[in-house]
Amino acid sequence: TATTEIYTLSLHDALPIFSVAMAYYNGGMYIEEQMDTILTQLGEQDEVIVSVDGASDGSKPLLLKMAEEDKRIHVIKGPGKGVVKNFENAIRHCSGEIIYLSDQDDIWKPDKVKKVNEAFLNPKVKAVLHDAQIVDECGNPTGAEGLFANRGSRKGILKNLVKNSYVGCCMAFRRELIPVICPIPKEMYMHDYWIGTAAEYMGEVCFIKEPLIDYRRHSSNVTQMTHGSMSFMIKKRIDIVRCLGLLKRRVKEAGEEIEKVNG
Repeated sequence: TATTEIYTLSLHDALPIFSVAMAYYNGGMYIEEQMDTILTQLGEQDEVIVSVDGASDGSKPLLLKMAEEDKRIHVIKGPGKGVVKNFENAIRHCSGEIIYLSDQDDIWKPDKVKKVNEAFLNPKVKAVLHDAQIVDECGNPTGAEGLFANRGSRKGILKNLVKNSYVGCCMAFRRELIPVICPIPKEMYMHDYWIGTAAEYMGEVCFIKEPLIDYRRHSSNVTQMTHGSMSFMIKKRIDIVRCLGLLKRRVKEAGEEIEKVNG
């Protein structure tokens, strides 16, 4: 569960700074509402890194204005190589101890950050995943089942290889994962699965069953609720299995480095 009363360390002592990594591409229609729901939950020392792959919808002036008005917002140029590399770029620029992943068009519930941060008071937890309510373009609930029910969300390397539970906009993870997850292999088409699996290898993943965002579904969503063709899915799973060998090696090397430092 997300409740961790046995951990008495204060939140700010344990987690001095938080980062939000956002991959942006022509998101001017929803970005102001999304950003408002994020910033109201962050402290003055926290940050939002917006990696911009494209703003041809005329939203560049809006982004720059937002960054000028709130110094916690940092707008950086994206690599222009797709959503996975755009998220990686944002993550690499984050300085926080806890990194939240964010899409450009969802709505954070008012207590999302508080409840996710409470889960991280358990030092064994390397990543947190929470449920999401599905809403339409206008932010109205659709009545559809939540993401956890839709994906049968739970931990497990094999389970998530078959059907991925790790939806990025519902995830946060510790900074210590960055040397393991970056760079993300070009064959890995799901950055969130890659991060979630790394967290499982390195410790524990906490699943919060409460929906802590409104997950907006519309025609321009990058993440789709349906799968591709069978041949596409088989090829991608083969690519992922190959990538997992690399991930295991990185985790082992990270552990060896920690032992040297503590040695």
